Parts: sequence; C-alpha cells; structure tokens
Amino acid sequence: MTPLLTMRGIVKEFPGVRALDGVDLDVDAGEVHCLLGQNGAGKSTLIKVIAGAHRPDAGEVVLDGTPVSFGSPQAADGAGIATIHQELDLVPALSVAENVMLGHEPSRWGFTRPSDAEALTRALLLRLGHPEIPPRREVGRLSAAGQQVVSMARALARDARLIVMDEPSAVLDPEEVRNLFRVIRELTAEGVAVVYISHRLDEIREVGDRVTVLKDGRTVARDLPARTTPTAEVIRLMTGRSIEYVFPERAAADPAADVVLEVDGLARAGEFAGVSFTVRAGEVVGLAGLVGSGRSEILETVYGARRATAGTVRVRGAALRTGSVPAAVRAGMGLCPEERKSQGLLLHEPVYRNVSLPALARFARAGFMRQDAEIAAAGGVTAQLDVRPADGTRAVRTLSGGNQQKVVLARWLLRGCTVLLLDEPTRGVDVGARSEIYALVRRLAAEGVAVVLVSSEVPEVLGLADRVLVVREGRVVHEAPACDLDEARVLDLVMEGTAHV
Repeated sequence: MTPLLTMRGIVKEFPGVRALDGVDLDVDAGEVHCLLGQNGAGKSTLIKVIAGAHRPDAGEVVLDGTPVSFGSPQAADGAGIATIHQELDLVPALSVAENVMLGHEPSRWGFTRPSDAEALTRALLLRLGHPEIPPRREVGRLSAAGQQVVSMARALARDARLIVMDEPSAVLDPEEVRNLFRVIRELTAEGVAVVYISHRLDEIREVGDRVTVLKDGRTVARDLPARTTPTAEVIRLMTGRSIEYVFPERAAADPAADVVLEVDGLARAGEFAGVSFTVRAGEVVGLAGLVGSGRSEILETVYGARRATAGTVRVRGAALRTGSVPAAVRAGMGLCPEERKSQGLLLHEPVYRNVSLPALARFARAGFMRQDAEIAAAGGVTAQLDVRPADGTRAVRTLSGGNQQKVVLARWLLRGCTVLLLDEPTRGVDVGARSEIYALVRRLAAEGVAVVLVSSEVPEVLGLADRVLVVREGRVVHEAPACDLDEARVLDLVMEGTAHV
C-alpha cells in the first residue's frame, strides 16, 4: 500500500543550527503514527514542514503519490492537511465559531452565514464531548483546556485526510483525553491519518499504531510497533542513554522545619474559596485536581497575579499585599506558570535577559547595566540545566518548548527564591528533561526551598510531593501525605460529584 504521506531526506537549516538533517517519515491512511523525540530533536520543525509553515532546504515530500511543495499553511490546508499546534494559534478576540470556521466560513451568494457557522461548531463540540462550550463565547475567555478543544474542532471542520496533533492532551483532564482518543479512533476508521506527538509514553502505547523516533534532527528509528516496543528501548533511542522514568529518592521533609509559606482562608469570587495550607522549608506540597478545579488560579493568587477577595498569604510570617507580584518576588517567591510563552517569557528577548529579569538590580551600577556580568550569571544557571543551544544571546522564542521551560526555571535559580510555585512544570517536556526537572525540584527542596506543585499528571504529583491537597470545584476537599495515596484514590477524589463520574 502506498503511504498517504512520504517524506525523504528532509533538511531544514536556520542560522547557526541544522534543525532537520535528512529526516524520513511514512504515514499510512487510517493509522495513528506517533512521532517521538526529545525537545529540540526536530519534531516541531518537521510538522511545520508538513503544515506548510517551513519550506525544506532539501528532500522530498510526497502526498498520496504526488510530490508536493507547500509554500504556505493555506496550501497545506487546501491539500487536506490540518495541524493542531502545541502553542495554539487561535485568535483570542474572535468567537469560538469564528475561530473554528476561520477561512472556511459557510456562505451563500457571497454572504457569510454566522448561524450556519455556529450550528456546525456546536455539532463539532458535541462530537468532542464538550457541548457546554458556547459557539459565541470569545476564545480568549476560555480556559487553556477549552482553547485546546476549539483548536481540535477547527481541525475536524477542515474535513482533512491528515491531521497532525502536537501534544493535544497536555492540558486535558483524563475524561477529556478519553474523548480525544475516541474521536481519533473514529477518524482513523474513516481513513484519516493522524500524526500524534506526545511525551506521555503511556498515551503512545494506548492510541498509536507505529512510531518514528527523531534525535538531533535525524530519524533514528522507523516503523516501531507502538503497543509492544519496550518503553526502555524508546527512551534509549530518544536520548541515547538509559533513563528510568522514576522520581529520585530523597529524605522525607522535616516536620519541625520552619513554616515558610502560609495561606489562610484564601478566596477569589467565582473561582475558589476557603483555601488554607502551609508549606515548610524543604517540603513539596502538590495540588491535584481536574482542569478547571481552581488549582492554577490558587497558585496565581498566592503569587499576586490575581487579586484575592478574601484571605491572606504570608511568607516567613509577613503578610503579602494581595494582587502584587512585586511584593511576592521581594518576599522570595517565584512562579513557573502553566502557559510559559504567554505568561512566563519575553519571547523576542535573549535567553540571558529572560533569566535575569527578576534580579536585574544585581547587575546595575550607577544607572547602567553590566551586561557582561548579566550574561555570565545567566549562563551559569542555564548550564546547570543544560539549556540547548548553549547561547545566552539567542532569542528565547527560537528554543524548543522544553528548553524554554528550563529558562523559566533558571530565572528562579538565579534569583534564589525561598518559595517556588510550579504550574505544570513538565508540560510538553521530554523524558530526559523531565528527569532533570524532577532532580532539580528535589535538589531545591533539599536546600530548604518550599515548593508548591500543580500537575495534571497524578503520578507526577505523587512522585514529587511530600503532601497532597486535592482540589475540587474550588475547594480543598482532602489532604494527606503522598505516601498514603495512590493514583486511583486521587482520581476518585478529584472526580467525585462531578460530571466526569
């Protein structure tokens, strides 16, 4: 059988780096073909070639037996290729229906028909298991998970024969992931090909058919069976070394250590209420809950990015002014936000400036910035985290997602914070970088930093945290030592009494 998509010897170069160095890929109609690799392996560049956003410098792309060369995303779209990017490309000021039908608006006699667009959008959202999302709602007002669903609806609206999904489950809760897999199986049964990218290897095993592995811009393995290839072999191919996907051992937190962070009766109208907890020096506290439960909003309010309507936050006994990020930073608090690109980084600024941002005063003398000292200090912490490429003057937008995440973490290493708030710290991060981030969290805790962790992955919360708070519908409904919980128990607690049961 002739593959639907064939790519041979694909090369793509950017100034100073060869992102793709002869990549091969075959995708059959009706299959889920999983594309794996570490951050920076070339996955995002390859799918941008497929989507028409990049022209390859060498190599051949064949679609359904015919050589093609897409000069734009519109050309790829016209050929039946739809792409759901990890960093969503929605228009926040437009409605859900307008985003879903953008460029394909229903019309009659030259006039668009908004009512038809809304009806088609409503049907697509129902298929995706989200009839509650209003087609007229402004996309910018939706949660990250809601925006991901809209992006998937837009891909389905294209009636595509090849859909590329880049980390589609990163912000979805377990029930939403099950809905996504159901839709993927329906699509492949109709002959649609799906290229699926995820760092969650359990998902690859569940939904995939074949696997292609990239490393350093090259294809290092093709046609691996997704369900039977040992995880250790996949990790070895991706990283070039053996990595046990486990959490590093460390001593339990000292129950007599000083309380560093104290949250008392914190509330924000319409989002969460009555949240109280403490975190001691060297302790990791995890917040477990479904997307939309209020867990991220709690973290952002503690940090001052949202103004509380009730309650107090204290660091080492001193109350912080609500709604003030500068006050939180001065008190020694740092936040790695869920949406690193929109909330955590200055994308067009160099790596060193993104790292030094909260500590700029350290590099000022007589009103002038000592840029050489700033670059050297930032380079020291990015080297600890193995940020690649190791060029602090490179614009941070040119880095892969996992390396961008390391830059956000490096910022707080340089600042030397005493309270670190982590919201989805390994979202879109490969297994190699995950192990490095886990080791970093444990190292910081061992040095006395108080850590609060939010993650959609229950094993991550249980593997890193000393103590777990279960958040449901804006309230803390359960608290227990992590060693007293397992994944099934946490899922029972987060889903109890919700529509997901």
